[in-house]
Amino acid sequence: MNETQTVIKVGIADLKIVTAPDIIRTSGLGSCVGVVIYDLQKEVAGLAHVMLPDSAIGKKDNLNLYKYADTAIDSLVDQLYACGVRKNGLQAKLAGGAQMFQFTPSSAMMRIGPRNIEAVEEKLVHHQIPIVSSDVGGSCGRTIEFDPESGKLKVRTVHKGEAFI
Repeated sequence: MNETQTVIKVGIADLKIVTAPDIIRTSGLGSCVGVVIYDLQKEVAGLAHVMLPDSAIGKKDNLNLYKYADTAIDSLVDQLYACGVRKNGLQAKLAGGAQMFQFTPSSAMMRIGPRNIEAVEEKLVHHQIPIVSSDVGGSCGRTIEFDPESGKLKVRTVHKGEAFI
């Protein structure tokens, strides 16, 4: 990281947009999914830290749009368009969606990680945004950091160390 870069931190159930040379980071991705949507030519990226798959389960008054896959990705895409990205220039990278606890197979409601991954993938298909790489599933938490200049997503996992996707 050079001295002109700022790391923009995204919290849980949050999203932010960043322009190079700044980079964007979120930590604590267990069953949550970190969704990075970016336009490499414009060097603009957004990151959503999605907690749950579907906003239909949330309270209708003061709903946090950034908490759910369906509403967070819509919001992220809208905000990116407002920053002047090209619709056909958008790509996505994903990380997270771990199954953090073991449950009996019958408890599908507790499969939050896999359900988050499915919901995010469906929403990206809806927006016609290709997923160019992902590091999802498993049982380990992750921290991710994205550089909109290089298009590299650094994934840090407790047991596996760092990888770039």
